[in-house]
Amino acid sequence: MSDDCYIAALRILNYRFNSEGELRRKLTAKKFERADIDATIARLRDEKWLDDARFAGAFVRTRIQKHVGPKRIERELQAAGVDLDVVKEAVAANDNEERQREDLKAAYEKRKRMLIRRHGEDYLDTREGRNKLTGYLLKQGYDAALVYAVVKESPVADE
Repeated sequence: MSDDCYIAALRILNYRFNSEGELRRKLTAKKFERADIDATIARLRDEKWLDDARFAGAFVRTRIQKHVGPKRIERELQAAGVDLDVVKEAVAANDNEERQREDLKAAYEKRKRMLIRRHGEDYLDTREGRNKLTGYLLKQGYDAALVYAVVKESPVADE
């Protein structure tokens, strides 16, 4: 039975690199015994097929390319079952404040265009428009101080 579990794990890993927690959940869903899953995960770790630090590093780099902020990346990695220390280390290793600011500005401009298309030119001059824009950027995982600084650079009319 353990060989079946191992083969299933390799098939899962062949499709996409997974964290140990994700793989454990997927094998449990396939109704494998806990002892078989533990043995399979230990074997995969020994064979270097499973490495949460490597998974987290690749995940961070991929998400950064999609202009996702570091706080959201941390939440997503923790949801994938990666240890908090490994998450913090991977995010810190790939953190670049200048690039983060550029990504935030790009996300700001993109969302701003969408809101203008949907609600009209004057929408961002309202408190509601700025709050919607700020909320979106915060949900994307960017630092609050950085978000407020970028949004503040845009002039707004007092209501």
